Amino acid sequence: MKASLFRTGCLALSLAGLAACKPEPPPTDEPPEPQATATGNTELRDAIQKPIDQAKAVEGTVQEAADKNSAAIDAASQ
Repeated sequence: MKASLFRTGCLALSLAGLAACKPEPPPTDEPPEPQATATGNTELRDAIQKPIDQAKAVEGTVQEAADKNSAAIDAASQ
């Protein structure tokens, strides 16, 4: 009986000690420092943007060809 009372007491003491250990919250007065800059290391962004720009440049030509094809179909069906 003494052993189980001792175990229960140790367990309660351990749980009380763990409950008292809380991490300190970060201060909320200051905003976090930015970790990335817009001026440096743009190779990846440029590699992603290049095909998009090329596709936008060709868009007018593709639309013009589609309009001509549409007009040809309309002329043939009349």
